[in-house]
Amino acid sequence: MLYSVLDLAPVPEGTDTRAAIASSVELAKLAEGAGYTRYWLAEHHNMPGIASAATSVLIGHIADATRTIRVGAGGIMLPNHAPLAIAEQFGTLATIHPNRIDLGLGRAPGGDMAVARALRRGGDNFPEDVVELMGYFGDARPGAPVAAHPGQGTHVPVYILGSSLYGAQLAAQLGLPYAFASHFAPDALDQAAQIYRERFTPSQYLDRPYFMLAANVFAADTDAEGARLATSMQQAFARLRTGVPGKLPAPVDDIEAAIGADMTRAVNQALRVSAVGSKATIAKTLTALKDRYQPNEMILASQIWDPAARQHSLRLAAEVLGQMDGVRAA
Repeated sequence: MLYSVLDLAPVPEGTDTRAAIASSVELAKLAEGAGYTRYWLAEHHNMPGIASAATSVLIGHIADATRTIRVGAGGIMLPNHAPLAIAEQFGTLATIHPNRIDLGLGRAPGGDMAVARALRRGGDNFPEDVVELMGYFGDARPGAPVAAHPGQGTHVPVYILGSSLYGAQLAAQLGLPYAFASHFAPDALDQAAQIYRERFTPSQYLDRPYFMLAANVFAADTDAEGARLATSMQQAFARLRTGVPGKLPAPVDDIEAAIGADMTRAVNQALRVSAVGSKATIAKTLTALKDRYQPNEMILASQIWDPAARQHSLRLAAEVLGQMDGVRAA
């Protein structure tokens, strides 16, 4: 099993987007040195607490600041874009950074209906658009009326992302790797993993299933401090559910006092695929996830308010994973 980083480029309360992007650059450098395989950024819109809306631009910035770690999208919300435009963007990235760029594709809008209108979203033809996009990355097609320049011949690896059975079925049908968003929507995790593996059809891209599991990690020197770090994401998730998203809140000592007991239960249910606490505690959680789901790769998200604590968390997680049986660093 490999291990990687999913970064939402969080903008903590009291800071700005410029600081958030600088923090992501430093985190990517740390991830590269700590043995993480890839560093992915996600497309979200109209969210003041997330700095990765222009995902391909930020991917290029992170790739420029690192040397060996793979950098990519986890993911690009393809219904927001023309496949040719994404092929050209990621073809350009792959030309500048050969053999380092990944492209994870999602079907969600990455925002609400107002965002969809502002982005001039077209119809939802996700399967057809994925196939069209992959065609642009392939070798030259004589007679094709349109080619991606750059893009053609770059063979950028494509991953299907999802939090439902739809993505699992599509990834299996197309013979592509599949990443499940269990870090915030784990309800269909067991069934999606099973369907993907059972229905997988070998393709020119992949000869056997490749399953990536997403998990939150809030690692610290003590269990209490890990739990306190996690309250930032709990608050942010509660605010998102009540329609008032904002910057990533500072941690609190009593999460129930901050968001209420009922909301705390609901948020904890959604975020239950999380490793929280000291190295010993997160080792138990990550080992249990590995043993139960047997992923080919685990990708870790850490929505932590303090950039130094976020770096420390991912450093501790790398130390734990590096000592785990059946796990290897990049």
